[in-house]
Amino acid sequence: MPPTRQRYRERPSRLDGSVVWTLDVPPGPRPEARSVLPDGCMDLIWTAGRLVVAGPDTHAFRVDPRTSDSCAAVRFGPGTAPVLLGVPAHELRDRRVDLAELWPRTTVAAVAGRIGRAADPAAALEDFALARSAETGPPDLLTTAVADRLRRGSSVADTAAEVGLGARQLHRRSLAAFGYGPKTLARVLRLQRALALVRAGLSYADAACAAGCADQAHLAREMRALAGTTLGAYFTPDEAPAPGEGASAEAAGEAGANSDTPQPSGSSTTA
Repeated sequence: MPPTRQRYRERPSRLDGSVVWTLDVPPGPRPEARSVLPDGCMDLIWTAGRLVVAGPDTHAFRVDPRTSDSCAAVRFGPGTAPVLLGVPAHELRDRRVDLAELWPRTTVAAVAGRIGRAADPAAALEDFALARSAETGPPDLLTTAVADRLRRGSSVADTAAEVGLGARQLHRRSLAAFGYGPKTLARVLRLQRALALVRAGLSYADAACAAGCADQAHLAREMRALAGTTLGAYFTPDEAPAPGEGASAEAAGEAGANSDTPQPSGSSTTA
């Protein structure tokens, strides 16, 4: 019997810079394990009655489909989740953590129960994120400016100068906001930009140049280092991006990707 086909959907959130996504996993044989690529984001995921935080990744995260269930989530843009969650991003780097480990269990149980009883869990989770954001206030405007400049291809040195921070200050603020230093964030965002451009129809060489890589070989090295695979393997039919593997909605939009067939990134399923 062939594996069951999972159905992924996403839409822009009412929470600035965020994306709401769902993954429906029907019963039946599961596909093979897939990789989730780093994207600089963090996710709050509701699945099987639990709330799970997916921290920022520095390398591809392998998802075991045997432990994957249908889920709803909010993917927060780079630098926006730590204020909302009350946890520095570097403490969650390359981790998947139950929210009950970070917040009081009774509080988390009440929220998870409310989401589970909702007719639309994704909308209920988004409402919770919006309400929480109203309580905590907006993220640090300086770090969101850093993410925006790096996303657009600015160098780390130019970004530091533009926001008025020294190298050490920028690194310290980046660890708390993004989970890693600005150089790593720049690499992750550049790779996602290049992948979105390839999906939009550019050749590997043209996408590498447009994304800010020195050449195609540079992009290939970054793909191996951050994604654990090659460009050719990633884009072959057998290795087509699955939920959690593509460019972020914003990157895909900038690259002109087809919005009817979104290619998500980040932490779309949990172990």
